[in-house]
Amino acid sequence: MKKKAYEFDKILLEKLTIWKYSVISVLIDKYEHSNKYTTWKYDPYHYCMEALLERFKLFLELNDGYGDVMIESRGGKEDIRLKKSFNNLWENGTHFLKPDELHERLTSKQLKVKPKTANISGLQLADLLAHPCRRYIYKSILDKKDNKKTFSDEILKILVKDKFFKYKSKIVGYGIKKLP
Repeated sequence: MKKKAYEFDKILLEKLTIWKYSVISVLIDKYEHSNKYTTWKYDPYHYCMEALLERFKLFLELNDGYGDVMIESRGGKEDIRLKKSFNNLWENGTHFLKPDELHERLTSKQLKVKPKTANISGLQLADLLAHPCRRYIYKSILDKKDNKKTFSDEILKILVKDKFFKYKSKIVGYGIKKLP
């Protein structure tokens, strides 16, 4: 069994290296957010979506591209709330982007929501990369060192080398963003 797992991991790392994709990841510390913003509190998932949209728009602009936004379903009420939040951002913009700036690059005014059972490759890849991205933030931004060597570290080597979105050669703030 270990041989099969090793072979699978080896092939996965090869694919992660050769596939063409860019990663934008946002992490929020809900506890820190709640303590820091005692008056103004933004739903953490909605706050992350806003930060992701701003970076995605910049990515699309720099690559002369257009795109839409798809998330994995979290459940009925949560999906409806995220769709409403996306619609609000579409209509009113973000804290840093006017609505027209989003409209220039986003191809749909609708947030696409798909269940895990739909087996969407992009959502599967996002799931696979989420933990390594979180680990990168903890180790590189929050300076929480550990000596453990994990498979996530092997994935991170690939992401840091050329898969995280970079702007002016910077990953932090663009390909990786930690929100308070």
